[in-house]
Amino acid sequence: MLRSFRKLRLSRGFATAASVPAPETNPSIMYTGIFIDNEWHRSKSGKTFPTLNPATGETIAEVQEGSAADIDEAVKAANKAFKLGSPWRTMDASRRGVLLNKLADLLERDRTYLASLETLDNGKPYSAAYGFDVGASVATLRYYAGWADKNHGQVIPMDGQYLAYTRHEPVGVCGQIIPWNFPLLMMAWKLAPALATGNVIVLKPAEQTPLTALYMAQLTKEAGFPSGVVNVVPGFGSAGAALVAHNDVDKIAFTGSTEVGQLIKKEAATSNLKRTTLELGGKSPNIILRDSDLDTAVETAHFGLFFNMGQCCCAGSRTFVEDSIYDEFVEKSAARAKSRVVGNPFDLNVEQGPQIDQEQTEKIMSLIGEGKKQGAKLVSGGSRVGDKGYYVEPTVFADVTDDMTIAKQEIFGPVQQILKFSSLNEVINRANATDYGLAAAVFTKDIDKANYIVQGLRAGTVWVNTYNSLAPQVPFGGFKMSGHGREQGSYGLEAYTEVKSVIIKVKQKNS
Repeated sequence: MLRSFRKLRLSRGFATAASVPAPETNPSIMYTGIFIDNEWHRSKSGKTFPTLNPATGETIAEVQEGSAADIDEAVKAANKAFKLGSPWRTMDASRRGVLLNKLADLLERDRTYLASLETLDNGKPYSAAYGFDVGASVATLRYYAGWADKNHGQVIPMDGQYLAYTRHEPVGVCGQIIPWNFPLLMMAWKLAPALATGNVIVLKPAEQTPLTALYMAQLTKEAGFPSGVVNVVPGFGSAGAALVAHNDVDKIAFTGSTEVGQLIKKEAATSNLKRTTLELGGKSPNIILRDSDLDTAVETAHFGLFFNMGQCCCAGSRTFVEDSIYDEFVEKSAARAKSRVVGNPFDLNVEQGPQIDQEQTEKIMSLIGEGKKQGAKLVSGGSRVGDKGYYVEPTVFADVTDDMTIAKQEIFGPVQQILKFSSLNEVINRANATDYGLAAAVFTKDIDKANYIVQGLRAGTVWVNTYNSLAPQVPFGGFKMSGHGREQGSYGLEAYTEVKSVIIKVKQKNS
């Protein structure tokens, strides 16, 4: 089973001990300020806040705490950079692509440092940060660099003596609020399409994980982006709220909880009706049919839940298993969870690092307790690990029913719930019986069954015989309360462009 895990890691582009340089276990902290107009600033309030190492609970550095006043300065700088006639607005579209590729070059140059910094600040294993987070960020930047001079309008054969065509124009000032689970990658997902289409940005990183966003801000300057095009303001939720409420911000892109997404949608509507794209929570079903390759299904379902310490919006947290293979699947899943290596995230053999912070750890432990209380069978894990940092055992529950709290609420931690089903229509209905609709998966060797289930599931992404397979070319986003709008792929450009129709009266000969 461990061998199959290593093969799975390689197939997804993850790093292994043999393929990556040694990490910087104590990376220097270069930037802790507020980045506005290509310069570093202190907060106007004079306040700072600590960012913690989740492996130890100790402070890494004090970061400048942005407030509404700092957000306002960043928005002013962005608006100035967006004015007609500015260097950014007059730049050739192809040149924007060159700058994005230069930014990708700089990420590749500093890949070891960035992965180490992400591991220190977030707690994810260095092998994943190096192989997936930084690697996928580079791929995203390069993908959208190619789109910079190809996102064009159409000439339309309008009735009458007219020339009609459309222009795809940038939305303007884009507020971007990124989460703590994939800080660098989610920043790349948002920066790349916005910059490719000529927008300007004010970005607020999560207060738990600001360090890679601040380093990336400096790289945008080094790459050659003009002043005011990219601005980064670290801070708490109040800074994000000020960004959402600001009347000179034209769009908000947010990845995070459904509860905060609802607040953003409401505020965006009552301020200046700004656009929003929201990638929110999930309670994704992973459906295992009896004809699937059982060992592959067990390993992939394990990866689909436990990757990134279970801190994934699309985690396959409701694992539905057909009744005839249920007991064997549970047994193998429990054994796999018990063999999962938990520990120092800088150790290349470690699969699971700490949770992000004490608050999230307490929430996970509370829900584990609720699962036991409501009658779910704990077959693996269920406890904290060690006496330092925020580690939780890989945990597996069997005999889970749809009405249990752990089957309904997003846990966002290393807790797998395994449910039993008997028929296709039954499992489709149960899979859809949730407020969420971010992702889903089905494992089967029968393509007809796979297609039937795919059509029935209400989710933005449905994987077949795989999980967490993502690429810059393929759109990602949710149905229902998992949000709206799409990131990645050509669909990701739509949120950052306005379509302008131009209609010209054509003068006729002798008229």
